[in-house]
Amino acid sequence: MRSIDMRLLTIPEAAARLGLKPATVRFWIWTRKIEYVKVGRAVRVSEDTIRKIIEHGTVPADRR
Repeated sequence: MRSIDMRLLTIPEAAARLGLKPATVRFWIWTRKIEYVKVGRAVRVSEDTIRKIIEHGTVPADRR
């Protein structure tokens, strides 16, 4: 179960955190590539989802 204290971001806020255009985040939501929350008619993305996207896309440094 998720924490009630999670912060929900608007699409422009989520896009800014990821360094993307809002249209990209909207497309990901439309194609269900990322999780989102519906609050009435509003669509929000949790900070936890943004964190997971960043962690999943992070490439570790080469330790040579």
